[in-house]
Amino acid sequence: MSAAVQTLDISPVGRVEGDLDIRVDIENGVVVNAWAQAEMFRGFEVILRDKDPQAGLVVTPRACGICGASHLTCAAWALDTAFKSEVPRNAILARNLGQITESLQSLPRHHYGLFMIDYTHKNYSKSRYYEEAVRRWSPFTGTNYEHGVTISGRPVEIYALLGGQWPHSSYMVPGGVMCAPTLTDVTRAWAILEHFRRNWIEPMWLGCSLERYEEIRSYDDFLAWLDEKPEHANSDLGMFWRMSLDIGLDKYGKGHGKFVTWGYLPHEDKYNRPTIESRNRSLRMKSGVYVGETDTHELMEERFIREDIDRAWYDEKSGQHPFDRVTKPIQKNDMDHDGRYSWSTAVRHADNGRLEAGALARQLVNGGSHGEDWQHTDPLVLDMYRKLGGASVALRHFARMHEGVKLYREAEHCLREFRLNDPWYVKPTERDGQGWGATEAIRGALCHWIEVENGKIKNYQIIAPTTWNVGPRSDSGELGPIEEALIGTPIADISDPVEVGHVARSYDSCLVCTVHAHDAKTGEELARFRTA
Repeated sequence: MSAAVQTLDISPVGRVEGDLDIRVDIENGVVVNAWAQAEMFRGFEVILRDKDPQAGLVVTPRACGICGASHLTCAAWALDTAFKSEVPRNAILARNLGQITESLQSLPRHHYGLFMIDYTHKNYSKSRYYEEAVRRWSPFTGTNYEHGVTISGRPVEIYALLGGQWPHSSYMVPGGVMCAPTLTDVTRAWAILEHFRRNWIEPMWLGCSLERYEEIRSYDDFLAWLDEKPEHANSDLGMFWRMSLDIGLDKYGKGHGKFVTWGYLPHEDKYNRPTIESRNRSLRMKSGVYVGETDTHELMEERFIREDIDRAWYDEKSGQHPFDRVTKPIQKNDMDHDGRYSWSTAVRHADNGRLEAGALARQLVNGGSHGEDWQHTDPLVLDMYRKLGGASVALRHFARMHEGVKLYREAEHCLREFRLNDPWYVKPTERDGQGWGATEAIRGALCHWIEVENGKIKNYQIIAPTTWNVGPRSDSGELGPIEEALIGTPIADISDPVEVGHVARSYDSCLVCTVHAHDAKTGEELARFRTA
């Protein structure tokens, strides 16, 4: 005889921003149903309506305090495609470098400040790795926590050399960038990058040189690398993987098994006259959709995007492409888990349905043979996905740790390829039209759509990684990626459901620093505890 279903409302779930709530139904100690509720309405699409076309360059980087460069990148490319700009190669490299350095700072901040803290939870006190986890990753006092959070600020010093400040710079503009780095700037950037490598990536993150780690091409290679030297096994990457398997984080968090990336880092010699149609064949990191069930890859095209709103607080036609949306929020937004329960739309692919965005998606797509021969290919995470039976909390975070090496190499490429005496900006001719800019923020697929009419913004739409992942059920009832990933999650202690946090934080979802769990039927507070 099965136990009664228990409903938990967990609010909020993150550690920094308090706009993600989760409701789960638990039966026999396992999550059997889930709802992800995005309860903050920002309204950038409404704010930008009727503004100057370049207002998005100033406004949208404020959409996030940690990935503003990604929004600025999208805003600039959207205007470039609308204005039919010419973008010089130096400007493409400078845009790419800004975004890469912002992503590099996000790696240790998420790893230490948001994710690994959970490994010090009392649930895991019987793990053979627990003592070491507490020593390294305890918030504020952990040895690696302190070093990782501190050194995370170094990469964005390079961003500040380009944009004058971080966050919220607007140095990327249609036609290029508003900077012209000197040889001194480039030399200083190299020194900062090298410091980040010598003082964190190699000694702490990997326990080996970048060159040795880059030799790993399969899961068998990775396991051999773990056993090769104590420095590998005891690195943060090695320790993370061994403890993750020991405490079972490879056993849940699977999700839909369908993934999306827009691809990113336009090639400096291939996207100088950007159009929506030419973007896919101009990227260093290729776009794509990967469907695990059929083990197939295909390119990702923006025309396939649809936004369902039957479960979201908007009063407009559902299932539209972003160019056709009007963003009309409902004034009375009552919570109804059988109806509307989120400010996020349910983003889907017209053919493939709901898709997961993020580092795991990027790495699974990078493992495919589709796209151009010269584009980046990396088979490791795809091989792990196949051999480990799909996605999990552990593999999702591993993918993020793994791609740090490639991001570092791409930063080196940008610095190496600058031609300091060549142009950085070509003034465009402003005109009416539609534009689209896309990239990969550290959390996943990000894109902006703009329509300019009579010299003003007629429509501006943003779909962020969290929109993909945290969205509610679609019109057909298909769960969002985080909702689906929560199904099957084991809950050891219903008064302290840290496992729900594992799943949400593996997506780097919206975050805050305290969690309250309530029994939805009685309203009784089951527990109150700090997670940071």
